[in-house]
Amino acid sequence: MSVAGFFAAIPLTLLGSYDVPWVPTRRRLIPHIMRLARVGPGLRFYDLGCGDGRVAIEAAKRGALAYCVEIRRDLIEKAREAAEEAGVAERVVLVNKSFFDVDLSDADVVYMYLLSRVNAALRPKLERELRPGARVVTLDFPVAGWTPVHVEKHVVSGMQRTLYLYIRGVSDSR
Repeated sequence: MSVAGFFAAIPLTLLGSYDVPWVPTRRRLIPHIMRLARVGPGLRFYDLGCGDGRVAIEAAKRGALAYCVEIRRDLIEKAREAAEEAGVAERVVLVNKSFFDVDLSDADVVYMYLLSRVNAALRPKLERELRPGARVVTLDFPVAGWTPVHVEKHVVSGMQRTLYLYIRGVSDSR
């Protein structure tokens, strides 16, 4: 079974008050995410549903101002500790809110490892708030109605993982 199929089969009622179960991005994929998103100094990087902060922390290590957006307080605390341990706490902004309530208008890059139905619910917000040229990278779950400008497949721990790169103003053109 694919990763997408496994998570798509989880009824929302089993997820409690959260729309997405926390499944960390595999560390082996993070360099590919950074390369694909062209993360570097001076960029504003948003990780929606950042979990323990591992992806946002890597963006901060590469010089970006990283916004770690997470609704769960326990995971925000893990991200805070990890950012301090990594020596990048001054470049990681921890936002303990629903990603639906966070303004993304200054984002250069948005990373999402969410379910397809959550990506679909976020799509109008991304179209409304992201400026043309902003990059969106998703793991395993595409944004319905958008056309990726690049797709990469990687096998990690015996499972195929798919990275999708979208560019606002290109991928969402109709």
